[in-house]
Amino acid sequence: MGLFKKNPFGHILFLKKWLIRILAVVTHQRYKRFNKLEIEGSDVIRNLPSENVLFVSNHQTYFADVVAMFHVFNASLKGRDDSIKGLGYIWNPKLNMYYIAAAETMKKSLLTKILAYAGSISVERTWRSEGKDINRKVKFSDISNIGKALEDGWVITFPQGTTTPWKPLRKGTSHIIKKYKPVVVPVVIDGFRRSFDKKGLRIKKKGILQSMVIKEPLEIDYENESFESIIEKLEYAIEQHPSFLKVIPEKELLAYEEENKARRYSSKS
Repeated sequence: MGLFKKNPFGHILFLKKWLIRILAVVTHQRYKRFNKLEIEGSDVIRNLPSENVLFVSNHQTYFADVVAMFHVFNASLKGRDDSIKGLGYIWNPKLNMYYIAAAETMKKSLLTKILAYAGSISVERTWRSEGKDINRKVKFSDISNIGKALEDGWVITFPQGTTTPWKPLRKGTSHIIKKYKPVVVPVVIDGFRRSFDKKGLRIKKKGILQSMVIKEPLEIDYENESFESIIEKLEYAIEQHPSFLKVIPEKELLAYEEENKARRYSSKS
């Protein structure tokens, strides 16, 4: 790899590689020692094509979720079976791996800018900005950049656009799927909300069992399936369809409500 070789977004791959290595070393113990990460589906990762893959996941923190995926996906590609044991897998990380994130979030600090360079596709949110509800048109350049990333490699998206569970999925995800026809891989995560703060930068509680289940790619009729049908299929796949609320223990639902109240109170004070 040339020293100044760049990816389609103008990022120098040599620099990106070192950023991913450093971030991996700094964060590894968050999923291995302080809290345990239970993984399922490493074999799915190894059987995927090297590009045009869209991972669709529920969302629990801003950054801890996607950092864990970088660990798991790279470990799986290096032969680890449902494990991130031995950090050697990150020495030659997959560099054509991206994640979709809100542009305003990725511009807030030096750390978020570093995380953005490591692989984010920053998009302007159409429904919310700076804590307020808005109604903004989709930027065609954002859609184009997602397509560019899919053409180059793998893309991770959190279609609920929020860390609050069981919220409706944004329809833009189905438009991307219909337009670019990627292999769609559902990912279901849990435990991150309990172990990290909302941003996913600070460990809130130790000894939490975190889990990540990588499911088999979905069967999608790109030409004939409706946008609504694709969204519903995704909601079931990442276990965020409203019907799942019926099987969630009442105690857990109350815990989510209390946590959301605490977050709203802290944001106002």
